[in-house]
Amino acid sequence: MSNLGERLKVGIILENPVFVQVLAMCPVLGVTSSVNNAIGMGLATTAVLIGSNAVISLLRKVIPDKIRIPAYIVVIASFVTLIKFLLQGYLPELYKSLGLFIPLIVVNCIILGRAEAYASKNNVINSIFDAIGMGLGFTFALSVLASFRELLGAGTILGFQIMPSFYEPAIIMTMAPGGFITLGLILAGINQYKISKSKKANK
Repeated sequence: MSNLGERLKVGIILENPVFVQVLAMCPVLGVTSSVNNAIGMGLATTAVLIGSNAVISLLRKVIPDKIRIPAYIVVIASFVTLIKFLLQGYLPELYKSLGLFIPLIVVNCIILGRAEAYASKNNVINSIFDAIGMGLGFTFALSVLASFRELLGAGTILGFQIMPSFYEPAIIMTMAPGGFITLGLILAGINQYKISKSKKANK
């Protein structure tokens, strides 16, 4: 359990794939116009992470070093195809909303990065915990970003009206520029916090 707690802390806070490593910007900016889409993409990516990390860890001593990257991509693509069919069959509305971003999970640098940096060097249990941590960190980041964008751009959260009736939605927040603006402000706030914390520690 301590290892799970450590990997969760690393994935969600210390090495958050979006807010710290600034990875996977295509889905981060593309699907965060609503919280529903953000959670759906985050959980789909987490499922692929868990499956691919587990399989790659199991096969790490069998896969030849020279073809490891193509092998990892085949494993990842298999899980993405499975998730795609499950979403298409059981959550068709979410499948339509996410669209092209579902197959693009195959080239998500978070998944390939964890396969190369962690799963290929650690046992199955640790690799699964790492996948859970990184997946939840990714889902958390998408959800935070989407909450700001949906609230300001539509006045809602998860489709429920939050803003008063007289609020005029800032439509730009549901568009691509709104994603850049929101992400930039969040990253600026995080960096400012780190700088202030560092200055206090050095006093």
